[in-house]
Order: sequence, then C-alpha cells, then structure tokens
Amino acid sequence: MLQRMSSYLRHLISLPRTWVVVLWAYAVIGWRFWRWRWQLWLHPGRLLESIDTGMKQTLLFIRHGETSWNVEHRLPGQLPGIALNEKGVQQVRQLAEALNAIPVSAIISSPLERACETAQILAQGRDLRVYTEPNLMDTQVGAWAGKTINEVSKNDPAWKEFVRNPLVAPEGVETFSALQERVLAAVERWRTTEGIGAYPAFVAHADVIKVLLAHYLPLELSRAPSLMIDNASVSLVELEQDHPPRVIAVGWSPRPGWLKPPIPEPEETDEVKTEETVKTEETEQVAQAEVKDEEQKE
Repeated sequence: MLQRMSSYLRHLISLPRTWVVVLWAYAVIGWRFWRWRWQLWLHPGRLLESIDTGMKQTLLFIRHGETSWNVEHRLPGQLPGIALNEKGVQQVRQLAEALNAIPVSAIISSPLERACETAQILAQGRDLRVYTEPNLMDTQVGAWAGKTINEVSKNDPAWKEFVRNPLVAPEGVETFSALQERVLAAVERWRTTEGIGAYPAFVAHADVIKVLLAHYLPLELSRAPSLMIDNASVSLVELEQDHPPRVIAVGWSPRPGWLKPPIPEPEETDEVKTEETVKTEETEQVAQAEVKDEEQKE
C-alpha cells in the first residue's frame, strides 16, 4: 500500500515537469516548422537539395485516417479488419493533396488495413509501390483489444498503471520500450535501403509515431504519450550527416496548399481575358446591335 502511494505521489510530482518539457518541445518544433515553410515558399528548390546531394533525408511519419473505432474510443491493438470510415478517407485525400509539394520517394506501411488503405490513397498519382512492414504495426495491447478506453479505465487497475508508466506492462501487453525498439529498427532498416530515396513516408499508428518522435527529439520515452498525433497527420524529421536529427513537425494536420506560397489572382490584360469577361462583352455587343436595329427601324 505504501509503495503504491509513493509511486502515485512521484507521478503527481512529475506531471508539471512533463508538461513543461512537452510544451517547450512543441514551441521549438513550431518555430522550426514555420521557418521551414517560409524558406520553402521563398526557395521551392530546397525540396530537391537532399535528392541532388544525397546528404539529407526527410522522414514522413503519417498516422492513418479515422476509423469507427477511433470515434468509439475503442482499443484496436493489432486486430485485423478495421478500415477507414468515410471521414477517414476524406482526411487522407486532403493530406495527399497537401503533400503534393513534397517529392515522396517511397511509402512503407503497417500491414493493418487502416494503415494500408491510407498508404494506397497517398500513393495514387505518384507511381509508387506501397511496401508493408510488420514491425510498424500498432501496439500489442493483449486482452484490452476491442474494449473501450472508458471500460478499461473504470474496471482495470492494470490499465491505469500502464497509462501512468507505459514502460511497464502486464503480461501480453507491449511496453513502449519494446515498441520503440522494433519500430525504430524497422525505420532505420528501410531508410538506409538502397533506392529508398530522400523522402520516405512511413504510414503507421499513433503510439508508433510517438515513440519514434521521442527517439528523434529526444524526449524521455515515458513522456511520449503526451504527444498529440491526430488521424491523417504528418510528422517530419530531417536527418543530415554530421548533424543531430531535427524534428520539424509533430502531428501536423495540413490543409491543401500548406506548402505552397499564396499565388495572387492574375490581372486581366487585353491579351488574356477570363471566360466571364468574354461573355459579358459578347452580351454588350448583342445589346448594342439590337439598339442600332431599333434606331434604324425608327
């Protein structure tokens, strides 16, 4: 009893520090992201620098679109047969349009349906094959799979302990340490594969992306659950030789045009006229001709 109370007190004390660390990380990443976007607007050719030099690689970590299980706050784990809902499909299509500005060089996906469907939508129009990687699958949650978060929060003390410290888990449930080890090994293997290119995209799940970002930030793994990774969001990590990793976006849910500079509306000239203007002029000419006819009759 005393040991449990002591553990709980330590958890309470650590909470403010956890949020300070996470909020600071978001502030730094937010500044990097907007600076990165601004530089791309000014110098669009920067996206091709890493392709030309081979010195830099930008990793895209993409969470799958929404499913009905997400709406119900149900734990999917590694259960098969969970597809995107209609909103999830629209989310991914919007993401695909937004990412048109990035020359994605490869797509590697978790084999679970919700991730594979997301990857296939992203691949449309890019002439890219989707590779599947079993080690990008979601966290193995054992007997909790299929249950709602509300249900396990009320009825299972082991769940509460796991939420407080994901580095320790009951039998049959994967710890964040084990999860990070397998997904990081998969990413490192794929990104160093010959021909994978400078912009590989990894389509996976919220926990998978959280533990990867914790590694690249770096952030203590126990604090990884505090990161927010929405459905159909993208996180970006730049890797460059002789430089530490740079996380430049965390769980960014873009809108179409997020990497494109605003383009002013073209001004009308005598040589180039809009279809609407041409129609207006034609209407005016017909009206003038009718007036002349009436005058001649009079």
